[in-house]
Amino acid sequence: MKKIRNLILSLAFVLISVFVCNAQRVESDSPLIGSWNLTIMMEQDQLDNLGLFRHGLMSSSGFPGWLKVKLSGFSTLVGYYVGYEGSARPIAEVHYDADNDKYHFTIPPQWMDIDDIYFEFALKDDKLEGFKMLDGNKLKITGVRAPSLERKEPPVWGNPINLLTENMDRWIIPENNKFKMVDGILVNPEKGGNLITNQKFDDFKLSVEFRYPEGSNSGIYLRGRYEVQIEDSRGRADDVSIGGIYGFIAPAVNAAKKPGEWQTYEITLVGRHVTIVHNGIEVISNRPIPGITGGSLDSNEGNPGPIMIQGDHGPVEFHKFVITPALN
Repeated sequence: MKKIRNLILSLAFVLISVFVCNAQRVESDSPLIGSWNLTIMMEQDQLDNLGLFRHGLMSSSGFPGWLKVKLSGFSTLVGYYVGYEGSARPIAEVHYDADNDKYHFTIPPQWMDIDDIYFEFALKDDKLEGFKMLDGNKLKITGVRAPSLERKEPPVWGNPINLLTENMDRWIIPENNKFKMVDGILVNPEKGGNLITNQKFDDFKLSVEFRYPEGSNSGIYLRGRYEVQIEDSRGRADDVSIGGIYGFIAPAVNAAKKPGEWQTYEITLVGRHVTIVHNGIEVISNRPIPGITGGSLDSNEGNPGPIMIQGDHGPVEFHKFVITPALN
């Protein structure tokens, strides 16, 4: 009896081992694992149906998005998704349909009162192509692998550039602009358009002095893709609070002053790595930014990009806005 029991246990162990090994072999080397820069196409009727708009500063090729897929355990693919708006959302599981050689997943909506959002795509020649079902609208999606942005040499800094001029000639002015210069201060008195620089940058240092009224919200987009949050966060220190990279990196501490007081940012971006000093306190220390944040201009992470100031959320003022680009 004992021999039979041991034999059964041995067989069970072998079967479990075979199952685990097979699962690991199938998923651990999945070509989907990694980060992907997405472009989401929307026709005008789809934009109208969804109540969305493409402001004139965005890439004409489509709305930007970002997808990260990683392995959880032996056989489950999970991930994160960033769309045109909002923060990085977790994906509970990315499913693979071997018969059709396609992937699919579903995530709940974030800021829209709609049904869950469905994604389906294929991977061919290291490119994604498929669609997204958003409130009954089938939106075409394409994707390429996100670049590493690794730097082989430390930056060599050039000359500082003052981005605040009386005629605002260093900025592209949107149609619904509310920003204006008042006694040397860039003022956004109410919700309006976003400003972007007419010059694009790769690696840089950015020195900013800003203030906002109680309850307000704004942000600074580095290369037009990574939002450094400006918000009356009332003591919070999470990945959507002031001092953080929106939805990705929380500040080590909340270093904010009271609303109405002038505050400072010293921001250094080299490749993907960002350091943020908020009011003299280093709140993010050389951390890699995983991907684009919601509200980005495009998803072309390998290219230089402009600085964008968010003006479509609330009032904000800037007393200093100086950028020092890297020469290499």
